[in-house]
Amino acid sequence: MKVSVVIPTINEEKTIGEVIDEIMKIDGAEVIVVDTNSTDRTRDIAAEKGARVIEEPRRGYGVAYKRGFDEARGDILVGIDGDATYPAAAVAPLMKLLEINGVDFISCDRMTLRNQYNYTMLHFVGNSVLNLAIRIFFSYRINDSQSGMWVFRRELYAKMRNLSDGMSFSQDLKIDALRLGRLIEIPIKYGVRVTKPKLRTWEDGFSNLFYIFVKRVRKIEEK
Repeated sequence: MKVSVVIPTINEEKTIGEVIDEIMKIDGAEVIVVDTNSTDRTRDIAAEKGARVIEEPRRGYGVAYKRGFDEARGDILVGIDGDATYPAAAVAPLMKLLEINGVDFISCDRMTLRNQYNYTMLHFVGNSVLNLAIRIFFSYRINDSQSGMWVFRRELYAKMRNLSDGMSFSQDLKIDALRLGRLIEIPIKYGVRVTKPKLRTWEDGFSNLFYIFVKRVRKIEEK
């Protein structure tokens, strides 16, 4: 089955090359870099490494991923950051696990193997609050609702609706995956960030909490 790996980027010239190099080890992999106005050499490096580069002027985590997944041609879709914090080498094994376990969606879990260097206590508490909110509103148990690395089937993605344009896109994906298919979480070792973080801890945290409520209201309206 063909795999398409979508990587949203903004100023990732220090790390995008190594991420793409690792993914290109997968036979026939399609790598799509959706760049949102980088001012460094991110786009040039990605193109040199063999990725298909799409320029997306609109800002938004969800916007970038939606554009990339719409352009993707693979049966299996993968989302991963371009900052090398997620293990690109795990994509191929995760694809095998998708088939072996007969599931539709694999989400990578940073919480289980976290440490003080790669995942701060503030982020751990914030993520735990969001996990609890999903459990309260949807009755779904999840270890890492904010993880940004996923491997899943295109046919499942096609069924999803009302996915956010912002940072809550990640939790929306998982909620719909739990609602519409079979999701499992696999612990991964999250790396130490070397580039400037895009996450605005407090603002994005409260926004994601609000959008869990919005997602619940929309689910009720769909019935």
